[in-house]
Amino acid sequence: MSNTDNIAPESRPPAPPPRSGCLTAFMVIAGIVLLLPGLCTLLIGAGNLSDPNIAPIAAITFSVGLIGLILILVAIVRR
Repeated sequence: MSNTDNIAPESRPPAPPPRSGCLTAFMVIAGIVLLLPGLCTLLIGAGNLSDPNIAPIAAITFSVGLIGLILILVAIVRR
């Protein structure tokens, strides 16, 4: 019996397959679209963000914008 039978193969996980350029472009475009509601809220309601009627809408649109920003960052960083 030889000593090569007991040697474990290298335990490095295989590299993930490369991502499609179309998927990256779609993620960036979708992220930009999701940024637009937050930008519109900033431009239109900049002086009224403390208004109790506008504050919930602003929170929702800024959350959507944050999701868009995260989507763009994931598309660029994981490329």
